[in-house]
Amino acid sequence: MAHFPQLLISFAHQRPLALFAVLAAAALPQAADAHAGGYDGIWNVTFATTRGNCSSGYSVPFTVTGTRVSSAGGGRVSGRVKRSGAVAVQVSVGASHASGGGRLAGVNGAGSWKGIISGDQCSGTWQATKT
Repeated sequence: MAHFPQLLISFAHQRPLALFAVLAAAALPQAADAHAGGYDGIWNVTFATTRGNCSSGYSVPFTVTGTRVSSAGGGRVSGRVKRSGAVAVQVSVGASHASGGGRLAGVNGAGSWKGIISGDQCSGTWQATKT
């Protein structure tokens, strides 16, 4: 029986460490998910044409959810955004289609695109702002 109080004291000191370890392990996935979802929301993307006979200055809303990029209205949009902010997107509306890539950072983004718009081969740049 002389060892029983010593065992309780030892367990009492280890218990906070065990609790801290469990809490830290539980927090890690949430922190990773929060970082992965850091780009979530509606992004207004404005396109500029630098090569070809395509209209310029039009804006399209995109939705980012986790790592997925999709349309926020009009057209078919698919793509992915990495944790680093690197983004790759494909857009199609009727017979027109384009692909683009670039980077999102904070509430802004920029990159380039190329595609066939109304039969014309075009390319250019894009800028995005998170709304």
